[in-house]
Amino acid sequence: MGKELFRQLQLLTTEKINPRTERIDSMETADILDLINREDTKVAPAVQAEIPSIERAINLVVAAFKKGGRLIYIGAGTSGRLGILDASECPPTYGTDPSMVQGVIAGGKSAAFRSREGVEDNSGRAAREIAKLNVSKRDVVCGIAASFRTPFVVGGITKAKQLGARTIYITTNPRSILELSAFSEIRKVIDVAICLEVGPEVIMGSTRMKAGTAQKMVLNMITTTSMIKLGKVYRNFMVDLRMNSRKLEERAKRTVMLATGVDYTTAARTLKKAGNHVKTAIVMIRKNCSAPVARKRLKKANGFVRVALEEGAKR
Repeated sequence: MGKELFRQLQLLTTEKINPRTERIDSMETADILDLINREDTKVAPAVQAEIPSIERAINLVVAAFKKGGRLIYIGAGTSGRLGILDASECPPTYGTDPSMVQGVIAGGKSAAFRSREGVEDNSGRAAREIAKLNVSKRDVVCGIAASFRTPFVVGGITKAKQLGARTIYITTNPRSILELSAFSEIRKVIDVAICLEVGPEVIMGSTRMKAGTAQKMVLNMITTTSMIKLGKVYRNFMVDLRMNSRKLEERAKRTVMLATGVDYTTAARTLKKAGNHVKTAIVMIRKNCSAPVARKRLKKANGFVRVALEEGAKR
């Protein structure tokens, strides 16, 4: 197994030496920073090149959400933490139930705060975690792994596929590597592969850098676009946010003000009448109607504020 793993690692772009940074240990601080920054500029184009695959992934996620399914991220180390971060931001930003987007990390919740080496090799544990979540054909499971081969992620994705879920795989190695015989088993269980070619890291194998940045960008795109497609955004406002902090209370008032042109007092008063629901408050003001009527219009419009504001709420 040792030699086989060694051979696999040699194939991975994320494990190669970056020729542009071989003398980084002899540079002045400003030059190091400039070099890291220049390498980071390669991330956005790498993400842009994969937009067709990201679109296919989002279509799977939106379809799952509309059927009452979930998006479940699974990863190890930095990749796992990024999944947990993205999942944890959805409830306060878009008012989603915490179960709708979830993150599973190798080593359990404690590994999100303190690195636990070796747990990424436990593919059986990943399969048990997926089974424990009662994953089904309604769900989408998204593996996040800078390399293609992380056993924990592969084990989780494989189990999810067996249970009928649709699967996404986000990696920072070229698609050509996925086509190699060494990765044939992984290939069989992936519905959509997102292959972000960010090149070798500034520090060889330190995938918390460019790889992590690219993964974070894609996760942002997946959940943000999915929430837009579910009607949780009006114009470019978060209109399904939960007012569970002073900051979010004030943001809600400001959103209502910007969306309708009313003053602070009117926004606050209408939000109260709307049960602190931003969408309802906007429709109440824009259509000069009561909260029950606004809710009815929103229901007819499947939660889309823009549609609810149109005459007859037609879609």
